[in-house]
Amino acid sequence: MRLLAAIGVLLFVPACAHAQAAKPCEELKTEIAAKLDAKGVKSYTLDIVDKDKDAEGKVVGTCEGGTKKIMYKRGAAPAETPAPEASKP
Repeated sequence: MRLLAAIGVLLFVPACAHAQAAKPCEELKTEIAAKLDAKGVKSYTLDIVDKDKDAEGKVVGTCEGGTKKIMYKRGAAPAETPAPEASKP
């Protein structure tokens, strides 16, 4: 009986820790972007969407207690700075 109680406690503790570890989406998105940048990934987008919503890309994280997910999509990221204009003769 004690063994069964000990197993129950050990199974319950990780579930509680996981529930408390819910991160805000922007914080998790920043962490994921930092990891991708460190690996040298250049063209990508990360989007935060509702858990139920279908979106293009691969799920790379969940946040806000599992209510939202972060989607990774390869391809050209939106331009951060405008391209320089050609000089006129």
